[in-house]
Amino acid sequence: MIVSPMLRGSLCANAHPDGCAERVRRDIGYVRERASLTGSDRPRSVLVIGGSAGLGLATRTAAAFGAGAATVNVCQETPGTATRTGTAGWYNTAALEAGLRQAGLYGRTVVGDAFSDAVKEQTAQTIHDDLGQVDLVVYSLAAPRRTDPDTGQVRRSALKTLGTPFTAKTYDSATREVGLATVEAATDQEIEDTVRVMGGDDWRRWIDALGSAGVLAPDVTTVAFSYVGNAGLAPTYRGGTLGRAKEDLEATGRALDARLGATGGRARTAVMRAMVTQASSVIPAQTLYTVLLTRVMLEMGLQEGPIEQAHRLLTKRLYSGSHTRSAGPHPTTDELGRLRLDDLELRPDVQAEVDRRLALADTANIGELGAPCVHRAESLALNGFGLPGVDYAAHTDPVRALVDPVRVVAGAPLRPVNG
Repeated sequence: MIVSPMLRGSLCANAHPDGCAERVRRDIGYVRERASLTGSDRPRSVLVIGGSAGLGLATRTAAAFGAGAATVNVCQETPGTATRTGTAGWYNTAALEAGLRQAGLYGRTVVGDAFSDAVKEQTAQTIHDDLGQVDLVVYSLAAPRRTDPDTGQVRRSALKTLGTPFTAKTYDSATREVGLATVEAATDQEIEDTVRVMGGDDWRRWIDALGSAGVLAPDVTTVAFSYVGNAGLAPTYRGGTLGRAKEDLEATGRALDARLGATGGRARTAVMRAMVTQASSVIPAQTLYTVLLTRVMLEMGLQEGPIEQAHRLLTKRLYSGSHTRSAGPHPTTDELGRLRLDDLELRPDVQAEVDRRLALADTANIGELGAPCVHRAESLALNGFGLPGVDYAAHTDPVRALVDPVRVVAGAPLRPVNG
């Protein structure tokens, strides 16, 4: 079939398999062009929970092609059929695992709801059977809802403020218009539900399950992603329901660090920079902020995407590539023990310029102050569209296979899942 983008406002409802493959190929090339981690202080066996897109996919790519690590990915994605395309995450995973196979690297995916106990159990079994143990666990889930494994209750996250409503400028990437939007205050139940979905509870449950199964290396490192962002827009993120969830995630990281430290392990939260993702596109004011931030960082030569952030996380924050693990806190670890990969975004000169442009931005000047075309291109690229070198007028096969995947349905592993 010929695959063209099916746009629903600012979101894309389908994906192009060849475009996704090209994007993954470029990320692999980026990592290969840089120095590898070759000493003993590097990841060897890695589990990425949520490794089919965004930072999870980028970290899996960086660990495999930058350190030679074996990688297991957990995700809930849908394969394509003869009549419809699969999800971008499925195509990303298929392309990456094809690259792993060519490079002689181990890679396998467990397909299922990562929040469920059944998927945790099957993943632990897969690690036990194939790798024995993992020494890096990356937690990279961003989901709007979660079925509570204890009660069966479906909890939904809410993008709201705490206490009082907040009005801010927004940007509609579909119409290229700057407007105003008011974010309403959350109820106590909405706050609790958001923390349960996006906080640290599931990360802790993963470490508990893997530890009970004996598949965590004694010196295991685990890392989860967090965000801080612009101070002026704090009510829409860090000072809102999402921020409350991130506080819980970071507190969980500190508790896990104290526990894992007994055997030489560690847990960290990594505060990443604002990037174009499916999740960020629905956060009020975040799109406008990202459009302006992108232009400022491009002008200052500071722009980074997921693969650049993930590579820097592994090679400059978590590992040294030497024969001994770096001792003591990293220079960019803050007072809460968080690794700061948002150091460039939150540079005072960057934030001052973004704030200046936020105050001035309107529909007429957004093309001068921000980078709406770059933002649009990056949004389409998430689903494999707009990549140079891809013939979008040609027919393509929407069916792409994963390498020996495991699918977990109602607690039972079913193979194969290729479609």
